[in-house]
Amino acid sequence: MSLYSAGVEYGIHCLIFLVGDSGDSREASVRDLAELQGVPLDYLAKIFTRLAKAKLVIATEGVRGGFKLARPADEISVLDIVNAIDGQKLIFDCREIRGRCAVFDGAPPAWALDGPCAVHAVMMTAQKRMEDALAQQTILDLARRVGRKAPAEFGTRLNSWMNDRREKKTPSSAPIEDEQIIPTKEIPD
Repeated sequence: MSLYSAGVEYGIHCLIFLVGDSGDSREASVRDLAELQGVPLDYLAKIFTRLAKAKLVIATEGVRGGFKLARPADEISVLDIVNAIDGQKLIFDCREIRGRCAVFDGAPPAWALDGPCAVHAVMMTAQKRMEDALAQQTILDLARRVGRKAPAEFGTRLNSWMNDRREKKTPSSAPIEDEQIIPTKEIPD
């Protein structure tokens, strides 16, 4: 079982593709991003609804519109994306079992319940460290890491692929629902 939904992975990858070569923002439609990555369009549209609500992306108008980053890529942390898509999730839910020890025969002594639960404290420290690590990484950091790993021709091919999609859109070929923010209740895991 994973802590975060597949939507978080899809969202992070999409925002990486919205970072242009020089770190600025490029525009892309949800439809193109879904096709580029082989992910379900309807699911990705719901993810972009959440990203837009969190002001991480903004919709652009027109036939060739889509979405672009709402802020500079170095100001959008991975934690921002996680929280926008999945909300704040705790990695541990303390059930306060420390007072249920059979030796206490239903009447736990004060020392057993005094202060914070040691197990809960350890888990909250782990939560804090994980969130700090996610907050320290920006979408620009990830885009640069991908850029360093990929051969130069990947960037060229990606830019050509994205530009071809944008150039082929005309008023009659661009579906209206492609760039609309679609309201959603829940994104499935």
